[in-house]
Amino acid sequence: MEFNLTTPALLFPAISLLMLAYTNRFIVIAQLIRDLHSKNQMKPDEKLKEQIKNLQKRIKIIRSMQLYGAFSFFLCVVSMFFIFRGKFSLANFAFEGSLILLLISLALLIIELQVSVNALTIQLNDFS
Repeated sequence: MEFNLTTPALLFPAISLLMLAYTNRFIVIAQLIRDLHSKNQMKPDEKLKEQIKNLQKRIKIIRSMQLYGAFSFFLCVVSMFFIFRGKFSLANFAFEGSLILLLISLALLIIELQVSVNALTIQLNDFS
């Protein structure tokens, strides 16, 4: 396979869209935490506290997803820089690192989704 400047550039749209999706998840959950915290301040409820704890866990996971995604993006750019400088072995190494970090970010996304589904399942059990 030929490794040139367009190879790491292929990841740019994917990583950018992932980061946007991660940021949107973060913003929605942060707002939900604020709302639940406000409700809990007015009328303390153990269920609200548990929901807030779950959301805090999700926020931490999303923060890690964002960090690994950002480092993946960084290494992707570093890879392009090395290609531009003619240092193909370093470029290859940086690109491999970028892919590994992107995989970690996606694995965290799966974990965060599972935590989210578990929380919704518990919430829906109240209706049965």
